Amino acid sequence: MKKRSGALLFLGEFLKNPMQLGSIIPSSGFLKRRIIRNADTSNARVIVELGPGNGGTTQAILDSMPVDAKLLCIELNAGLYELVSEIKDPRFVAHHGNACDIESILQTHDLEMPDVVISGIPFSCMDRKIGTELIEKIYTILPSGGRFVAYQVNPRVSQLNTFFDKSQKTVETEWLNIPPLFVWRWKKG
Repeated sequence: MKKRSGALLFLGEFLKNPMQLGSIIPSSGFLKRRIIRNADTSNARVIVELGPGNGGTTQAILDSMPVDAKLLCIELNAGLYELVSEIKDPRFVAHHGNACDIESILQTHDLEMPDVVISGIPFSCMDRKIGTELIEKIYTILPSGGRFVAYQVNPRVSQLNTFFDKSQKTVETEWLNIPPLFVWRWKKG
């Protein structure tokens, strides 16, 4: 029952503010598995998820990461933050705030630089300057070998991303999701 109420809350929040959410329905299991594989969460000590939505992808990340790892989720939407905050796992930290404050949020929670940043926030709906600044901040906080994974409906995130080496970029399409999404992955050299 909780899962259905989470999906209904997700739909309601989308209808209230469609520019904040990337999709009208939560991610499919196929998409979650593709994100996990591209992020290589099983080899990460600190993971940041931007825009966890209803927490479905968050739970998949928790299920795939090491027992001594930490997952920080940053959610701007108050209703979705409340929902994702219900996840009970000692490795999990939920933060209500803006992804653009990622560096100070990591410091607030006494977390090291992340090995992976996973983003479901819709870069296509962001102001170009804000989107570019956010990608620059992600690049700055990632150590060498760190990964940035963004699942998006269109390629704008790639157009804004001038910070990562293009030779370290891959893109896959997950057709078994509504809507189908691109899964972009960059590795910091």
